[in-house]
Order: sequence, then structure tokens, then C-alpha cells
Amino acid sequence: MAPTSVIVRVPAKVNLQLSVGPLRKDGYHELATVFHAVSLSDEVKASYAEPGAGITLTISGEGADHLPVDETNLAYRAAMLLAARAEIDADVTMHLNKGIPVAGGMAGGSADAAGALVACDALWRLGTDRDDLMDLAAELGSDVPFALHGGTAVGTGRGEKLMSALARGSFHWVFALADGGLSTPAVYGECDRLRDGVEVPDPYVSDLLMQGLRAGDAVILGKALSNDLQAAAISLRPSLSQVLETGDDLGALGGIVSGSGPTCAFLARDHEHALDIAVGLTSAGVCRTVKTATSPAHGAKVVG
Repeated sequence: MAPTSVIVRVPAKVNLQLSVGPLRKDGYHELATVFHAVSLSDEVKASYAEPGAGITLTISGEGADHLPVDETNLAYRAAMLLAARAEIDADVTMHLNKGIPVAGGMAGGSADAAGALVACDALWRLGTDRDDLMDLAAELGSDVPFALHGGTAVGTGRGEKLMSALARGSFHWVFALADGGLSTPAVYGECDRLRDGVEVPDPYVSDLLMQGLRAGDAVILGKALSNDLQAAAISLRPSLSQVLETGDDLGALGGIVSGSGPTCAFLARDHEHALDIAVGLTSAGVCRTVKTATSPAHGAKVVG
């Protein structure tokens, strides 16, 4: 018997390294990045809808009031794309319960798209091959394939070409969330402006960072965190400098703007250290709120 609803949990990501190469002719940048899934997550629920009902989307949780519920939403587009590929009508009621910061550089929209692919595939009993799901994910956006993949992976191209990476043990994080988001295209544009006239090297993955992951060594990993978009994010949102300085003063092993920002990620020694950093950031009043998380986390996964 076909299920009447499916719930999928899908993780946020942090880019442990984001190396941004020159601007390509297609308007994208060649990237080398190390994706890492963390335990902050969204849940996507796909439920039966009457034939001909189309797609209905509702959203609750973190930043829900700021998100569209029509075809401009990436989860909505994911359901449409999957149905078109399967040559069926896209009839589904979807609900997103947001735990990932909106427009925070942690790929919440991409996570929802991945969750919608998995949930609708299960609800409609399509049995889509994993490789085909990854191809659909890449059509939707550069970060969507990793939300399906989870764990730790090296991304190349636009970030959509993934190779699994070994990460031992677990890591503890503190995320400082800001008021308002930052536009990813605007941050890339500012990065290009700041680098105008400078020869930009090809992107690469840090040997030190991979060593830290393989050893499960948070100290090494903290030293190796890097993000080529960080200067651009700070240029557009100067207050991020104070957030990063505060985390450093609180003894974080490393701090970084997550993706295109404005969320800042701090690596801690252990759970207690993460709580101390979170309390310190809150007391300093440098961010809207803080969240703690562990990593690595599973990719999009059916949980109900």
C-alpha cells in the first residue's frame, strides 16, 4: 500500500574550505570546496493530494515568514522536476519545518530541495535511482547534491561534482546567526570586485584540512578553515568582523563565515566548550541568536 505521507530530515552544511577560482564564461566560478553536513536540519513532509490538486506548500519554523510558497521555492521546483522526469502529475501537499537559518550560507533552500526529491520519490513510489536523483539535484542548484549526499565531501565544478571524503570522529560547532541574509550572487559579485586586476589562482583543497578530518583532530581542522568569500561577506556586512573576533577571543579553535554568509561558524573542542562559546557570543550581543550542532550528519533521509 502506498504511504499517505513521508517525512525526510535533511542537514545544513558548512563549507570547511571554499576556494573560489576565476569567473567562468558561463557566469559561474570554478570551485574547490569541502562540504560538511551538520546536525541543524529541516524536515520536509510530503503528503497525498487528490489527482489534479497540484502542489501545495506550507512552511513553519526558522524564517518561515520570509520564504515563498510558490514555484520560486526550490522545494516546489524539486517536486515539479521529479514529476516531469517521471511523466506524472505533480500532486502533493508539502510542509517544510525549518531549523536551518534562512539566507544564512548554510544551504537551507538546497536542503529543502533535496528533501522534496527524496520525500516525493518515496510518496509517489517512483524508486528513482540514486544517481538519477543526484542528476536532478544538480539541475536544481550547486548545493543540492551535497544535501542528498551528507557526511563530508569534496565539491568541484560549481560544487555539484562530489567525491566522498573521510572524516573520523565528531566535531562540535557554534553558529552565530545574523539579522537578515546576504545574497549569494551579491557576495560573489563583491568577491570579483575585490579581486579585480588580481590574478586569481585555480581553486584547491588544503592538505592540512584533509589531514585534520582524517585524524578527527579539531585543532588541526580549526587552523585550516578558510573561505575565499569571507572578505566579500565582511565588505558587505562589516559587523561580521566583530562576530569573528568575539569567537576568537572566546577560544574557538577556528572561526569562519559559512558559505556566502552571514552565519559565522565556530569550531569548539567539545560540547562544554561549544556551550561556553555560545553563551559568550550571546552575552556579547554580536549576533541575533546562536545554535550549537555536531557533525558530520547524514544526508537527506526518510525518518517517518
